[in-house]
Amino acid sequence: MADSFKGSGALTIADSHGEAQADDKSRLSRRRRIENRGALMRLLLVALLLVLACAVFMVIGARHPIRVLPFRLPKLGALLCVGWASGVSTVIFQTIAGNRILTPSVLGLDSLYSLIQAVLLILFRASGMVALSDLTVFGLTMAVMIGVALALMGLVLRGRRSVTTLVLLGIVLGTFLRSGTTFIQRLLDPNSYLVLQDRLFASFNTVNPRLLVISLVVTAIISLLAIRELRVLDVVSLGPDVATALGVDHRRLSRRVVAMVAVLVSVSTALVGPIMFLGLLVAHLAYWISGTNRHVVTVPMAALVAMFVLVAGQTILTQLLGNNAVLSVVVEFLGGLTLIVLLISSGRRS
Repeated sequence: MADSFKGSGALTIADSHGEAQADDKSRLSRRRRIENRGALMRLLLVALLLVLACAVFMVIGARHPIRVLPFRLPKLGALLCVGWASGVSTVIFQTIAGNRILTPSVLGLDSLYSLIQAVLLILFRASGMVALSDLTVFGLTMAVMIGVALALMGLVLRGRRSVTTLVLLGIVLGTFLRSGTTFIQRLLDPNSYLVLQDRLFASFNTVNPRLLVISLVVTAIISLLAIRELRVLDVVSLGPDVATALGVDHRRLSRRVVAMVAVLVSVSTALVGPIMFLGLLVAHLAYWISGTNRHVVTVPMAALVAMFVLVAGQTILTQLLGNNAVLSVVVEFLGGLTLIVLLISSGRRS
């Protein structure tokens, strides 16, 4: 009888423990459903704001909206393409680098773009640059930027070096390339110098539709490849040691992600020019709006926020300020302020 009492007591304890585990699982699943629903609502809200911004951009100030569609549609496409590429590349690069202050610009690709334009002006002068087709300049610029980035990645990540080494080398390379661009600027005649200055600032006013189609196709392909890695990036965000312990080949994944980032940055920069701090600004806005670290939410959120910032900003500058300001300058100013705030806040926490 005592044995039966002990057996029944053990069964009661086991049953209560099982019920507690079931309650924890149900509570966790309920909390996850609430988080997923909230994240989806935020994504839909930002997407709705983006659609409204696009609609306003297309029709505002136009007496005959149908007639201005062929002129404004390429601009809108360029804004969306650059915004999507900047948002996606920045979030996945920050995850691989393990630092939310870094952006793909530390790889030196923006400085390389400036040097390429300066070298082309030295070789062909202003009149020769006009004779070159946009497709030739675009293809050459994109090919050189992607080639240098992949060569740099292969050189650094081939051994046991980490992404941190790649970032440091990219910073040094960027400084060297900027010095080369400054030196070449002193050799240019006034006309060539003005042409170079115009090319060094991102502009959405004159977008070649053929180049836009190529950029959209390349961006879509790379984005599809990046989507496949989002769940793995959630594991990587826990740290390289934890990710390796959980079965992730961190070094191989780093090479793939850096290659994707290099292509996205190269395409967007070759299309309209460099915008340095756009990714930093929209990535942290996306982190704040999302309320989660899951990449399936933060990556599309960053892309949507970036597209909204560019479309809304271009609309305001064009229609309200009469094109008296350059969008890239305003974005870089706001992004620079964001960087200063992040550095101050991280210094206070440490």
